Amino acid sequence: LYKDKQIVALAGISVGVNFYYKKYVFVHDLVTDEAHRSQGYGNKLLSFVEQWAKLNSANTVALESGLQRINAHRFYEDTLNYDKWCYSFRKSL
Repeated sequence: LYKDKQIVALAGISVGVNFYYKKYVFVHDLVTDEAHRSQGYGNKLLSFVEQWAKLNSANTVALESGLQRINAHRFYEDTLNYDKWCYSFRKSL
């Protein structure tokens, strides 16, 4: 997302298919430049991703967020109406 020819927010996504989401868009990264936060850019960008997902026949937009990112969680849940429905587990090898 650009403002005055400078990138202020970006999203890295992929399209996937699995048993529980069917076809979905996964947001790997959502970043807003620190100087431009709380100005609606993240909301605008994720709204675009959601519309793009619908146009491409995806049933779901999914993302993960670190446990420590409480403000981000509030944004996803309260502002964008995303559901927190599971924990994600991993094991480094």
